[in-house]
Amino acid sequence: MTRPPRTFSHIGLSVPDLDAAVKFYSDVLGFYVVMEPSEAVEDDSAIGVMCTDVFGPGWGSLRIAHLSTADGIGIEIFEFPGNYAPEDKLEHRRHGTFHFAVQDPDIEGLAQRIVEFGGRQRMPVREYFPGSKPYRMVYVEDPFGIVFELYSHSYELTYSAGAYE
Repeated sequence: MTRPPRTFSHIGLSVPDLDAAVKFYSDVLGFYVVMEPSEAVEDDSAIGVMCTDVFGPGWGSLRIAHLSTADGIGIEIFEFPGNYAPEDKLEHRRHGTFHFAVQDPDIEGLAQRIVEFGGRQRMPVREYFPGSKPYRMVYVEDPFGIVFELYSHSYELTYSAGAYE
C-alpha cells in the first residue's frame, strides 16, 4: 500500500550559546522566535520526563528555544551543559543527519550575510544545470560550526529537472 508523504515538522540543533544562536537564526535567516530561550531540568514535569526518556537519567538540565521558518518548519535549538564541538564538523561519512537546507532566491546575499555574522561559506555558489536552469546551491556554516545548505529554488523544482548532466 502506498502511503502519502508526510510533512517535515522540525530539526533539532545543539549549540554552545543558545542566546547567540537564537539571535543568529532570527536576525540573519529571518526565522520567527516562537518560544524564547528557557531552561528544562531533570524533574517530574512533562518536559523533564520527556528529556529523561530521550537522554537517560542524569542529564541534569538544558536550555532550549523554538524558532520557525516562514513555511512553519520548526528549528529547535538546544544548549547542553558540557557541550563540545565535533572534531570534524562535517562528518559526511558518519551515518545520520549531516546537513539541512534553507531556501532563498538570493543565496549569494544570504551567504555573505552569514559570513558577516560570524559564519562561513564552505564553497563557491554552484549551479546544478549550468546554462539551462537557474538552480544554485552553496554550503555554509553558522558561527557554531553547524553545516547547512542554501538553495535558490525549491527542492522539488531543483530535482524534477532530471539527472545531473
